[in-house]
Amino acid sequence: MIENRLIADTDIEVSILCLGTMTFGRPVGEADAVRLVHWSVDHGINFIDTADMYEGYDRFMGSPGGVGELILGTAIRGRRDSVVITTKVGNSIARDGYEGSGLSVAHIQHQIDASLRRLQTDYVDFYQLHRPDPETPLVESIEAMAALIEEGKVRYWGFSNFGPEQIREMMSLCAAHGWPRPVVSQPPFSWLNRGSAVDHFPVCREHGISITPYKPLQGGLLTGKYQRGQPLPQGSRAVENADWLSQPDEVLQSELEAFEQEAEACARTPLQHALRWILDQSGISSVVVGAKRIEQVEEMLELL
Repeated sequence: MIENRLIADTDIEVSILCLGTMTFGRPVGEADAVRLVHWSVDHGINFIDTADMYEGYDRFMGSPGGVGELILGTAIRGRRDSVVITTKVGNSIARDGYEGSGLSVAHIQHQIDASLRRLQTDYVDFYQLHRPDPETPLVESIEAMAALIEEGKVRYWGFSNFGPEQIREMMSLCAAHGWPRPVVSQPPFSWLNRGSAVDHFPVCREHGISITPYKPLQGGLLTGKYQRGQPLPQGSRAVENADWLSQPDEVLQSELEAFEQEAEACARTPLQHALRWILDQSGISSVVVGAKRIEQVEEMLELL
């Protein structure tokens, strides 16, 4: 059975793999996505990540969004008590006659209601500020999150893509106003992208904030499928959506070869090594992983 870890300052235990839904819609159609969610939950993955902006490869700033939440809502119908859901707010949205972005009270209030409708639930376990909003003071955004917790629409709140000084400001504001503090952070982090370990992780550890990194496979680069001198693999992100991932250059290819040698020395597949390397870092509660097929999740679970 997959390991569970506690989110700090909560009573919620989450699986060390969190199923991401960013590709739901295209390339992962609704029927396949529902099967993927059901299989994952049946095999011990209780943590699922989404956002109001997710709609697969069709996403662009200001596009409708909501597709990932709609599909997830269908998938968890009758299974809500078996899953822990996190969704996010802050990016630009244009759906159902509404246009908005940022972390103002009005936008947060509008978006949580829209997310709950799409998810077919009356609460989310974690609601995250998706990215900083320079137009809105943090105090306003945090007050909005505290109000949602008071209303019962959100159990706990967190953030993604915020820097150390912003995290410290959050903690000071919560202490000064008596508001619920953030309990979870979702930064980008991988074997290839270690910046968060230098500046972000220490602040989270200092304040007891659980870390649930995203992009652990660096868009598929750390799965072993990109080989020097070989054509781009069919079905890879670089083929399906070059805007999201370009072909590795010579420098990056050398890094990938070093990574694959390290994985082999640990008797792991590249995919498994990429995940275990992160999970062995202090303060990590779960890792957000995307998948297009059940077989990919199955491989992840073999070593974990």
